[in-house]
Amino acid sequence: MPSIRDLKKDVNFVLGDIIEAVYIWEAGSGKKDSAEGTVIIDKAIAIFDDLMNKIHQKDVNNPKNHFKGIRNQLEEKATELVNEFNKLAE
Repeated sequence: MPSIRDLKKDVNFVLGDIIEAVYIWEAGSGKKDSAEGTVIIDKAIAIFDDLMNKIHQKDVNNPKNHFKGIRNQLEEKATELVNEFNKLAE
């Protein structure tokens, strides 16, 4: 089973990369601090906070399933954010 540290790093890197992509798009398109970009960034931060709270949850009956569920949530939420970003960048 992968470590909790690796899961935390994955959450940080995946969501951080999405936020960075929004900043790069804003800089390249001349739309600094765009409302659309801010919405995606705010969602990424909220997802980060939610997933980190779940990772730090202590009263878990089955840790393996719990962390597997968190990893699946990360994948689903990141895919949603990337799709929103792709619509924005069209």
